[in-house]
Amino acid sequence: MNFLNQIIQGVLLGGFYALLACGLSFMFGVMRIINLAHGSLAILAAFLLMGFCNYTNLSPFIGLLLVLPVMALLGWALQFTVLDRSLRAGPLIPVLSTFGVAVILDNSMFEVYGANSQSLGPNIGNLAYNSWNLTNTISIAQLDALVFVTAVVVLGGLQIILRYTALGRTIRATASDPAVVDLIGVNARMVYAAAAAMAMVMIGLAGAFLAMRNSFDPYAGGPQLIFAFETIVIGGLGSLWGTLVGGIVLGVAQNIGATISPHGFLIAGHLTFLVVLVARTFGGRIAWRALLPKRAAS
Repeated sequence: MNFLNQIIQGVLLGGFYALLACGLSFMFGVMRIINLAHGSLAILAAFLLMGFCNYTNLSPFIGLLLVLPVMALLGWALQFTVLDRSLRAGPLIPVLSTFGVAVILDNSMFEVYGANSQSLGPNIGNLAYNSWNLTNTISIAQLDALVFVTAVVVLGGLQIILRYTALGRTIRATASDPAVVDLIGVNARMVYAAAAAMAMVMIGLAGAFLAMRNSFDPYAGGPQLIFAFETIVIGGLGSLWGTLVGGIVLGVAQNIGATISPHGFLIAGHLTFLVVLVARTFGGRIAWRALLPKRAAS
């Protein structure tokens, strides 16, 4: 029964990882950029939300109404000031540029907020620790359930936008071939900016829930980037629902690892990521070789 409980908790944890990774996956799917500042931007959103709550004494959920538009504007500005220029210089430059953004953000947050860990758990009252007891040994934390539902709603809403709206069709067309859409009068730079703004809203949500369910500090972005990257690799780069699957696989692996050893939480997750990465790498090579013409018999 304890094993079943670990699986359930892992699935719920996977919802958080999916929410954390969906912005990274979306940005890669549209612009082919691996945003190394992803984790630092989530921590920035957490600090912005904490500052709002401390200043106004209002609920973090009300603060999201202010923080998420700010994050969207930041994504728009980041696209025009850093990402757009980096994309013109080749695929490696955006990686280096976003790494530089991460370094600047981490050290700036350290200068402003200090090294102490923070948490928004006290600001959400009973939601931080209340749970539903399914059996004597299985319970579901209400906050974890809320995060999982939010992840499903965000991914489903994004899927609907991409499939059934004019903006979504434009984003998909631009992701396929930005040069062609420019020829038909679509400004690819503006589409990329809109995509960056949407990704930053997802990052803001992830940062908010991170602050509610865990403590955080200015240098907590690195581990969050690793979890997000592992999630999208397990689920498939650029796949929205694959992100949810990847998050669940990672969360379940970590929770099962924690039952085996106190250090198994992180080790099991990293091993799962490594196994999937190796399988995808060698599976791709095998599939590619199968497509090559066979040598004629001598």
